Amino acid sequence: MIRALVERLGSLTAVLFGVSLVSYGFVSLTPGDPAYTILRAQRQSPPSDAEVAAFRAEHGLDEPFVVQYVSWLSEALRGDLGTSYYTSEPVTTLLLESLPNTLELAVAAMAVSLLLAVPTGVASAVHRDTWIDRTSQLVALLGVSMPNFWLGYLLILVCSLWLGLTPAAGSGTLGHLILPAITLGTGLAAVVTRLVRTSMLEVLEAEYVRTARSKGVRERLVVYKHALRNALVPVVTIVGLQFGFVLNGAVIVEVVFQRPGLGTLLVDAVFARDYPIVQGVVLVTAFVFVVTNQLVDLAYVALDPRVDRGGDRA
Repeated sequence: MIRALVERLGSLTAVLFGVSLVSYGFVSLTPGDPAYTILRAQRQSPPSDAEVAAFRAEHGLDEPFVVQYVSWLSEALRGDLGTSYYTSEPVTTLLLESLPNTLELAVAAMAVSLLLAVPTGVASAVHRDTWIDRTSQLVALLGVSMPNFWLGYLLILVCSLWLGLTPAAGSGTLGHLILPAITLGTGLAAVVTRLVRTSMLEVLEAEYVRTARSKGVRERLVVYKHALRNALVPVVTIVGLQFGFVLNGAVIVEVVFQRPGLGTLLVDAVFARDYPIVQGVVLVTAFVFVVTNQLVDLAYVALDPRVDRGGDRA
């Protein structure tokens, strides 16, 4: 158990180190001088060469890449992700202010996707090759094909502008959360629906399911007690892996609905060349993604007793 925990912590550390190095490298290669861009935005006029040089010296931008990265990494290991070039606020504070809104949106989107996908996938498998099955597959195909930003603008047009049912932008109430959650959860629901259907079809053909039916167990109990539990094992993997992609999708959705969060913070930082914030958002997103994957491994044990603590089947 201790060995498995050490291995997981080691892999987590290695992934975060790799993500930080790659993202820091790409950020440093981004065209444009952050010193000039930020000073011009702050003063509404072109800065002088002396002002740009002073800004670069103050924030260590005149140092070689390796020196900049090692300095940032040493501070990050102590919990200090630096300060914003634009506002001079601590990056950690900005992340902690934005993260709850993004996690709220991600969890709501996951809930929407599961509420739609699991019943639809089960119904599609139970009524295989009927109009229910064909309709659910068609809807799933449409859900996978629709871009998030297009669906978001469509929902704003219909639900907010035409019908006046929900706010078009902002955050703070349940009404502000409904449309972004549906927008972000629809694509995942389409993927999970098809996976649940495939997994259920395999389980419904298993020997123990046929045995339960031959003993006269009611079909509802066969489907939801015996089959669905085992069919959810591969679904947990996809849902866990997709949680990271949901966080990435939140960038677009938050911009569409003008909702504060990590996505909005990242987009504003990219346009402002505020590199410490960009690096902080990437690192936090990677951390949540990796931790979610570790939790998925632990969920295997709860759903399938044949999986041991090391992640292998007994």
